Amino acid sequence: MAIWNLGSINADFVYSVPHILAPGETLSSTKREVFLGGKGTNMSVAAARAAARVHHIGAVGEDGRWAIERLLEYGVDTRNIAVLDTETAHAIIMVDPHGENAIVLHPGANAEIPQATLQAAMAEASTGDWLVIQNETNLQRTAASMGKKLGLQVAYAAAPFDAERVQAVLPYLDFLILNAVEADQLQQATGQAPSDLPVRDVIVTLGADGADWYGPNGKEHFAAIKVDPVDTTGAGDTFTGYVLAGLDRNMPMAQAIGLATKAGALMVTRHGTADVIPDLSEVQAFQL
Repeated sequence: MAIWNLGSINADFVYSVPHILAPGETLSSTKREVFLGGKGTNMSVAAARAAARVHHIGAVGEDGRWAIERLLEYGVDTRNIAVLDTETAHAIIMVDPHGENAIVLHPGANAEIPQATLQAAMAEASTGDWLVIQNETNLQRTAASMGKKLGLQVAYAAAPFDAERVQAVLPYLDFLILNAVEADQLQQATGQAPSDLPVRDVIVTLGADGADWYGPNGKEHFAAIKVDPVDTTGAGDTFTGYVLAGLDRNMPMAQAIGLATKAGALMVTRHGTADVIPDLSEVQAFQL
């Protein structure tokens, strides 16, 4: 089994600030760091660190070759990452002393992934593998349709949220994960609560309140692990990557969510994104 991730690849510029910037305000940062990031990248790294076999499908500019090398170091198969004549995507991230963040994304190469790159990757996939997509790249509906036809299990992380794009892939999904705000927005657009969606498994993440899983037996709540957060950036992606890795290893959903909850709790105690995602040994050793 394997996970195929049509995912974003970003350079994350993280600024520590006294508070999140208000409209019209100029603010000096107290620290600046650069990390490998992007929702897709974070999920690939998290799943790989959770012992899954992960293939990343994406694109960077010439300025992003370092990101490919870093992904490879973290155990991700990078053969299906195209290098294009454009700039690599990047994110400007502000983080306050309470760990809350605000993010500005520039899509760059993430919006220009060649269809030929996706097709080459899907030609190597096997029935029963997982295909995961997010809303930071092009080709989402194409990938979801292709994955379903090939007998892959299709997962979608509905962020950054766009109701039309979510609805476009819903018919192909086996697993949908979104946060509480996104779930409300989707319900307003479709008239369907998470339990009514035509998807086998839906997870709604609730931040410090944990997560709800809507599965074949109805709704089940999973409490969060109480920690002192320093940076919430990438925590949701870490959770998603660990859930997918667990499912790929045939864990029951409840067990996969339990493992992912511990990984997410560890992640918020660290500054950074993909580079600081905990590995499986750290998560297993984590004491509640």
